[in-house]
Amino acid sequence: MAQFKTLFQKIDYIGFVFISALFFVNGIMKIMQIDGVKSWMESYGIPGDLIYPAIIIEIVAPIMLVLGFKRDFAAFTLMLFCVMTAFIFHSSFASPIEITAFLKNVALAGGLYFLIRFQKLLDSKQSSDQ
Repeated sequence: MAQFKTLFQKIDYIGFVFISALFFVNGIMKIMQIDGVKSWMESYGIPGDLIYPAIIIEIVAPIMLVLGFKRDFAAFTLMLFCVMTAFIFHSSFASPIEITAFLKNVALAGGLYFLIRFQKLLDSKQSSDQ
């Protein structure tokens, strides 16, 4: 049974890497195209300088997820980021592309919620095993 536990832990870790990669890569892409992203944000009435906290969130929170450092806080931060992004930038339902982008952000937020619940279960299991 311990072998399966180790295998599942490896698979869980791969899952953390997968979900983190999406945010981390997008944070890096925002840095590489910062002027264009600022202009795009401003076209929605959002101050372009808010790109800087967005970049910090998209780079730091995924690293926290992968390292397991305050994982629930990092997941919650990304969950809120996804919900806000969905409603601010992707709520024009006239376009099928925007509907898809909205639903992807909402789905990511749901997945991050389950990640938080999963982490709470792991934490309670580890404290009961000791």
